[in-house]
Amino acid sequence: MIELRASLSKIEELKEKIRELEDALQNSKLRVELLERRNEQYQEQLRHFQSQIRDRDYVMGEAMTQVREVADHLQTLVVQAYILSLKYESESSRGRELAWLLRRVKALSINAKQYM
Repeated sequence: MIELRASLSKIEELKEKIRELEDALQNSKLRVELLERRNEQYQEQLRHFQSQIRDRDYVMGEAMTQVREVADHLQTLVVQAYILSLKYESESSRGRELAWLLRRVKALSINAKQYM
């Protein structure tokens, strides 16, 4: 009889342990689901940020192309300005002023070379 009671007591303990383990398993499953949802959200955010970076890189590339084109055009203007400054420098005060402005264009073009 004592052995039977001990066995019944042991069975009850094991049943309680099984319930605890089932609860722990259910809680773990819920945590896994939550983590999977978070992972999906983070993946979506990552794709969004990668798209933003691609867009930004494209815009920056376009801007750099335009800056290079402007710098190239400025180099052409420098040559033209130099020729005009030589032509007008000695003719009049207005010519000297124009020559001075043309030299300024040349100076600005030197600064623009770093963007080429």
